[in-house]
Amino acid sequence: MSLLTIGTMAFDDIQTPFGHAEKVIGGACTYITWSASYFTNTINVSSIVGHDFPQEEITALEERGADLSGVEIKMDGKTFFWAGKYHDNMNQRDTLATDLNVLDDFNPVLPDSYKKSKYVMLGNLTPAIQSQVMDQLDGSQKLVAMDTMNFWMDIAMDELKKVISRVDLLTINDEEARQLSGEYSLLSAAEKIHDMGPKYLIIKKGEHGAMLFHEGKIFYAPALPLQLVKDPTGAGDTFAGGLMGYLAKTDDVSFENMKTAIIYGSTMASFCVEEFSIENLKNLDTDTIQKRAERFKEMVSFNL
Repeated sequence: MSLLTIGTMAFDDIQTPFGHAEKVIGGACTYITWSASYFTNTINVSSIVGHDFPQEEITALEERGADLSGVEIKMDGKTFFWAGKYHDNMNQRDTLATDLNVLDDFNPVLPDSYKKSKYVMLGNLTPAIQSQVMDQLDGSQKLVAMDTMNFWMDIAMDELKKVISRVDLLTINDEEARQLSGEYSLLSAAEKIHDMGPKYLIIKKGEHGAMLFHEGKIFYAPALPLQLVKDPTGAGDTFAGGLMGYLAKTDDVSFENMKTAIIYGSTMASFCVEEFSIENLKNLDTDTIQKRAERFKEMVSFNL
């Protein structure tokens, strides 16, 4: 089934205790698309870049099966740029620069073929843009998911809640879940967020995994212990790409299949953090992904 993803395609400048990657490829849409491409080759991409975004990166995504006819290229502008520095614990980071550039003028107009995409992943953008995209869909979607962040909760909470009320699945981290709901307990937070509209809620806990909530049922997926984490940038978007790519591939939004999708999303995220930028995501194959997914199964399998 077709998957529509909307978000940023960007340049990142990343500093971690393991090195400094200058002006590398980033952006939520980029990570989501690369990750999802290992599960489905029917991906529609909506984003905006400037004249400086490498054509070879666009070609590489197209070769993975992505349709980039919905990506606007502004020849008189520069691509969105973000710079950040991670602390030694790799869980905290400082933003050093955010240059919106062409993103400041992003006005997504979906090609007609995009409007009937059965699965939709709204990457972390302003609630206004997320709502604008939803207004263009034809209503035949099987699952619409969205990501957001505490910044939008700080400055546009009412507008954000309107978008949340329209989606089937919300993915946020534990800090954001607490802020959105006003509850410290994640169980209580999940109940309040469900009341806002989404049938499914995924609360990401970084290196401690992710929790899935649906109609009183809970599934917890741990993160895979890794010997080396070089760069956490894009891990959440890579998770979303694996999750949505698997759902689009299987065309099954049951709770049981959603559990499996979370494992594949976590698997893809584990590859992402082992190298800077999207380098690891470019060099995977189905067997490698499956073997790592099996490690998740071995890690949590037990008898009672």
